[in-house]
Amino acid sequence: MKSDTKRDIWRMVHAERAALVEDLARLEPEQWDTPSLCAGWTVHDVAAHLVDTALTTRTGFVAGLVRARFDFDLQNRRGVERRRGDSPEETLARLRRVVSRTSTPPASLDTRLVEEVVHGEDIRRAVGLERVYPQEAVVRALRLQVRTPASFGGAKEMVAAVRLTATDAGLSIGEGPEAAGPALSLLLAVSGRRVALGELDGPGVAALTEPAA
Repeated sequence: MKSDTKRDIWRMVHAERAALVEDLARLEPEQWDTPSLCAGWTVHDVAAHLVDTALTTRTGFVAGLVRARFDFDLQNRRGVERRRGDSPEETLARLRRVVSRTSTPPASLDTRLVEEVVHGEDIRRAVGLERVYPQEAVVRALRLQVRTPASFGGAKEMVAAVRLTATDAGLSIGEGPEAAGPALSLLLAVSGRRVALGELDGPGVAALTEPAA
């Protein structure tokens, strides 16, 4: 990956972090307890998770995974517990401090965009906020999700026989029955957010509701 591309991706990541900080600052304290679109997590939990992932380094990720006996869910839960403040204000301050960080686990840098966009929607949709995301950020995140195996949080198996068409981005991925709609809705759907399925059309949508083989 060229250095310019890295800088461009980090620029988008930092912009998404800053935008989410701004949105979270508008919430009432009780809204932080709202269940998010991320199953089992509140808005507060998702914010804490984003603090944790922003602070994650390559060596730290591996060490944490070993301590969690290679259980990704357990590792994530421990990260939330570690970074969740005693109040929304404390967690928001922590998130604000990591906006410009450039540390990352040992994975494609585009995973940082998946984190910020998908979890950003986990929060915003739960509390009735909207954001117009840069198309490049959403498309890069979508492309990564559909080539990443489910064992690593992606949707490679799910979309193996589906053609995804982003109607707002001139993008088509895969072969088979079509599932068409906005790139953001496709990204959410392949990331397990069933609420986005109603924003898609076509015979391929049904395949996105089925567990990966």
